Amino acid sequence: MSKEGLLLVLSGPSGVGKGTVKSSIVENKVFPFEYSVSMTTRKPRPGEVDGKDYFFVSVERFKEAIANGELLEYNQYVGNYYGTPVAPVQQMLKAGKDVLLEIDVNGAQKVREKMPDGVFIFLTPPDLHTLHLRLEHRGTESEEVIRGRIEQARKEILVMQDYDYAVVNDTVANAVDHIKAIVDAEHVSVKRVIDDYRKMVKED
Repeated sequence: MSKEGLLLVLSGPSGVGKGTVKSSIVENKVFPFEYSVSMTTRKPRPGEVDGKDYFFVSVERFKEAIANGELLEYNQYVGNYYGTPVAPVQQMLKAGKDVLLEIDVNGAQKVREKMPDGVFIFLTPPDLHTLHLRLEHRGTESEEVIRGRIEQARKEILVMQDYDYAVVNDTVANAVDHIKAIVDAEHVSVKRVIDDYRKMVKED
């Protein structure tokens, strides 16, 4: 009955496989959702389209968006700003579409403050040894950087207490199945549909 979509926030430590899990959901059409387009101050890469890949803006415009409360969350990475505009997310939710945000732990905490009714899913590795192996397998970082990421992961895993669900990414297929089960359950949870039934009772 409820027509408003779910805000799904997928988060977890670096290297846990958030992007891989999200890609599997998209490629296998596990459940329908909209993916929010981020705003950034970096220059477009060849083939990237403004409004589709990113909203490409100036530093001044990005800072204006921050000051005006236009962003759900934002951060700075390698000299550029990245953020999630709140207006498109709200429009898609009101249209009854589920929206998926794949963001880091800090970003998820900011989103929780502004949209506490979202569904917050923490993707966790089976153990830290497995996470270490996955980071090594990337082959993009030194052992020192990897150790730093593991230490950061130790801290971030404890932040799991602020989430609604914990999903172990032992295999991508299992993680996707668990996330689909969460989405299906949330759509029929009493807290999300009770207002519709209250209206039904009054109107009958």
